[in-house]
Amino acid sequence: MPDTQPRPVTPTPAATAAAPSPREVATTEAPACADGCCAPTTTPAQAAPAPPAAPAAPARSTGWHRAARRARLLSWVSLVWMTGEGVLGLVAGLRAGSVSLVGWALGSVIEGLAAVIVIWRFTGTRTLSETAEGHARKAVAVSFFLLAPYIAVAAVRDLLTGHAADTTVLGIAVTASSLVGMPALGVTKRRLGATLGSGATAGEGGQNLLCAAQAGAVLLGLATTATLGWTWVDPAIALLLAAWAVHEGREAWHGEDCC
Repeated sequence: MPDTQPRPVTPTPAATAAAPSPREVATTEAPACADGCCAPTTTPAQAAPAPPAAPAAPARSTGWHRAARRARLLSWVSLVWMTGEGVLGLVAGLRAGSVSLVGWALGSVIEGLAAVIVIWRFTGTRTLSETAEGHARKAVAVSFFLLAPYIAVAAVRDLLTGHAADTTVLGIAVTASSLVGMPALGVTKRRLGATLGSGATAGEGGQNLLCAAQAGAVLLGLATTATLGWTWVDPAIALLLAAWAVHEGREAWHGEDCC
């Protein structure tokens, strides 16, 4: 009876050579180069942009921080001084009818505003902030620009009308104290402004010097009016001070005071 069961097929040598082994398959599918140069690259659209790095706060020395605290303390001293000086000067100027004395008293109010700005500048995290310095410097400049127009308009009015200021003991006393104390305060703040690179601090010091010069001008105007009858001296000096205020304001705005 014939054998009907299938016989196993023995692969031929050609078939054996044609069939790749698993190791060969792995070798064939591997990248052509080992350093990954043929690996798929990420397109620019797929790459996530890196967030911009935040600017680091400038490093400051111990001496710089000490100067900043001193500037803030002197601004507090100025604020207290200007408050009393402004009130007394305004009362004396209105009683005497002196435009330069009234302008000087209003200048004290604006100088007090500049002191507040510098105190704000060197408080807390704003001490190391260049942005806060820029805002404070321009605010001090604006305070100069607020002072100049009033002095100029009132001075021109008195020159045209021949208005004479009366002598006032209170006005003489207040302006004399300012003439003595303000120069030292102003020079110290200007030096601190240079040390700190702070136009706001230097600008406030410039206002202190302007206050002292205006106090001297007021005293001169009152004296010449009382002794020589020169009514034009008081408003003429006030015009010069208004021009000085504009100059100081421009320098503070452009940051030239701290240089």
